[in-house]
Amino acid sequence: MNDRYDAGHGTDGATPYELVGYDEYGRPVYRQATDQQQPYDPYRQQGQQGYGYDPYAAGGPQQPAPSYDPYGTAQQPQAPSYGSYDSYGSHDPYATGAHQGGPATAPYDPYGQTAHDRAAHDRAAHTVTGRQPRAAEQTAHIPQQAGPVDDGTAPDEPAPEYRTEQFAFVEEPDGDSEDVIDWLKFTENRTERREEARRRARSRVVALVVVLALVAVGGVGYLWYAGKLPGLSDSGPGTGTTTAAGAQKRDVIVVHLHDTTNGGTATALLVDNTTTKQGTTVLLPNSLALTADDGTTTTLAKSVEDDGSEGTRTALDSVLGTDIEGTWRLDTPFLLTLVDLVGNIEIDTDTDVPDPDAKKKGEAPLVRKGEGQTLSGKMAVAYATHRAPGESPNAQLERFGQVMHGVLRKMTSDPDAATTTIQTLGQIIEPPLTDKDLGSFLARLSDLAKGGDHRTALLPVQDDGTLTAQASDSVVKDVLGGTAKSPDKDAAVSVSVRNATGVKDRTEQARVVLLNGGFTFMEAGTAATVETASKVVYANAADKENATEVAKTLGLPTGSVTKGETSANARVSVVLGQDYEPGS
Repeated sequence: MNDRYDAGHGTDGATPYELVGYDEYGRPVYRQATDQQQPYDPYRQQGQQGYGYDPYAAGGPQQPAPSYDPYGTAQQPQAPSYGSYDSYGSHDPYATGAHQGGPATAPYDPYGQTAHDRAAHDRAAHTVTGRQPRAAEQTAHIPQQAGPVDDGTAPDEPAPEYRTEQFAFVEEPDGDSEDVIDWLKFTENRTERREEARRRARSRVVALVVVLALVAVGGVGYLWYAGKLPGLSDSGPGTGTTTAAGAQKRDVIVVHLHDTTNGGTATALLVDNTTTKQGTTVLLPNSLALTADDGTTTTLAKSVEDDGSEGTRTALDSVLGTDIEGTWRLDTPFLLTLVDLVGNIEIDTDTDVPDPDAKKKGEAPLVRKGEGQTLSGKMAVAYATHRAPGESPNAQLERFGQVMHGVLRKMTSDPDAATTTIQTLGQIIEPPLTDKDLGSFLARLSDLAKGGDHRTALLPVQDDGTLTAQASDSVVKDVLGGTAKSPDKDAAVSVSVRNATGVKDRTEQARVVLLNGGFTFMEAGTAATVETASKVVYANAADKENATEVAKTLGLPTGSVTKGETSANARVSVVLGQDYEPGS
């Protein structure tokens, strides 16, 4: 009968094993148990631990079954040999043959060595090498497990020993691994920073290109809107793509300065060209010939006094071909307040202006001639209305233009603030113009004046009040965008009448007669002295016939017709003397 593969069975005194660790191959390593157990004997006395039971024991208690050993360290019983009985008739479950007198079976050795051979081998190794024999637990393995793999080492050569510090595991970080990790992080971070810098640089370049493109488009659009593009805004000859002056948008307001102390008026047009962003103050001489609503010819000064703001505005539109949006009547007290509100003005004066309130002659002038003179409200009014003896009316008109330019330069550019300034004046603005409209308009002109885009121009007028070709080109067409339209030469002959009869109503009587005769009546005032004989004067030879016809209409002798100087805007001038008899 063959023995079982059981490390705990045999008669050579082999003992069970206990787990002490694992070798370099990960296999469990056992050693002999300290508390050795006796081999199983089915005939041992009661009270001794053993496996199985004896059914023929004399009343002995049945032994308890051994507890479960998961590692197989306890002594394992042999399988019973069925049909084998001893001489006493008792059943021997393990068929050891001890009671039959047969030889005892040696316990199974997984490495093919008996306990006696192993002991002899260990003593020989100790004698040759001087080393202690390897403990049994280092070569012992769990039963039912294959023996150690033969690696070519001689049986008598001990296995190499390893120390714990010779093994390095991944879970145990060292200094080198930390350095590598840090270097990888540094390299990764530096690469990311470079990529981020490149992305930011690309974004900035794209943004810069977009901004430059927008600026270029906006600049071209502004220049096109303002009419300043080369080849589009120039009005010189040979440019077929010029912007027509009449196509430009302009805002125009007429301002009348009324001298409430000395009498008289001064008129100017304030022009804001919103297309070219250019502001202009156009000075209009009082001798400018206008056509009244009834078809008669009159002067600008006369129209302001007789026809009022609305009639004068309509007449100016007809003569200049422009569209005046409103009238600003500026009396001298309001001009004084306006200059004080804006904080005085600075202009270049062309003459000394005496103080009108001076009690003695020879006192210091109120305004001195010179550049960069600072004028208060009172000084500005005195300068704007001053006309020295022997000066032309245009000299005073140009001084008024200087004052208006100085006011615009000191006026605020904020529309709301400018409106508040106009409202502070306390004057009544004539419809359709409102204080808000006037304030916004002056604020825009102020902005242009501060930027150097405002100028003053005098409208050239001939002695008869009509416009010249120069006026048509330089002012009316370029500045106002209109077409000069003086009264027609073939229209009714204009006749100015001066009363020297000493009788006040003679002027009205002559007016009725001339109008009924188809002439245009122009009043020339009353003479300081009485004239005995009447005079009919013509300037141009072509008007001699007209002068003769006037004399006949008034009942004057043809000998009164002479050639000489006529009053402004009149083709024939009449001085009524005491020889004039109405209805004759």
